[in-house]
Amino acid sequence: QVQLVESGGGLVQAGGFLRLSCTASVSIISTTVMHWYRQAPGKQRELVASITSGGNTYVVNSVKGRFTISRDNAKNTVVYLQMNSLKPEDTGVYYCKAVVRGIYDYWGQGTQVTVSS
Repeated sequence: QVQLVESGGGLVQAGGFLRLSCTASVSIISTTVMHWYRQAPGKQRELVASITSGGNTYVVNSVKGRFTISRDNAKNTVVYLQMNSLKPEDTGVYYCKAVVRGIYDYWGQGTQVTVSS
């Protein structure tokens, strides 16, 4: 069983920045595909960024150049989402997901990000 806990959300003005953290209960980050998703009010949950076990990263076009996903290789339990130049449309609940062994999905409880205009 893997538990994920997100943190770092909050209220920020447009143009500001936040860094989200996803902390796993076990040391799996370097061997697991990790994702950040978000869900805006009234919308479906969408993928924002991913990092593979090999360290390859992906970000969705809408946040490219503003968001960066990374991991702490020393701790092997933490994945980050650095969010710069935030826009009101980035508002939502941000979730971390781990895909263990390619088949087991684990989700965190989410952290709220609110960007005011």
